[in-house]
Amino acid sequence: MSKQLKEIQQTLKANASDENIAFFSKIVPGQTRKLYGVKTPVLNGLVKKYKEFSFELAEELWHSGAHEERIIAIKILENKGKTDPARLIRLFKQFANDIDNWAVCDGMGMQFLRSIVKTHSKEIFEIAAAYNKDENFWKRRLSLVMVEWYTRHDDKHLAILKLVKSLENDEEYYVKKAVAWIKRNFEKEK
Repeated sequence: MSKQLKEIQQTLKANASDENIAFFSKIVPGQTRKLYGVKTPVLNGLVKKYKEFSFELAEELWHSGAHEERIIAIKILENKGKTDPARLIRLFKQFANDIDNWAVCDGMGMQFLRSIVKTHSKEIFEIAAAYNKDENFWKRRLSLVMVEWYTRHDDKHLAILKLVKSLENDEEYYVKKAVAWIKRNFEKEK
């Protein structure tokens, strides 16, 4: 365990709250990871402090496995991912196998790849197309969340609509929510 991970875990423990654990458990049902019960401003402070360690620390945080550690890992990679896009994409695919709740799924989709959405849209849409047909419903949800940014760009609408169409009759609650979310984004564009 690195010195940085130990320091982060100490800060998380020092800011933990049973009240926050109860709150997070309510708003993120089905979450199976350890919860410290630490609010977002503390997590953002840790990201700011440790962002220079980027990939190695993010991987260590992810594998350590607590919910907040995974959120910090996502936010670190959001800031540093463009320094090695190929590694970022590899980690994205690896981490996507471990998603167990909407908060991590949406963090992965909205933040993880943010630094390369303009430069690597081809790769992002290829991953989305593969995840769109996955047995894992979190990956199906992720297939839409990860292209949400592109709803603002007319040239990507057909590709997004194809992903949405294939999931319109999906029975999973969180996939249905993602379909509705993307459709609302298109309505806003009109």
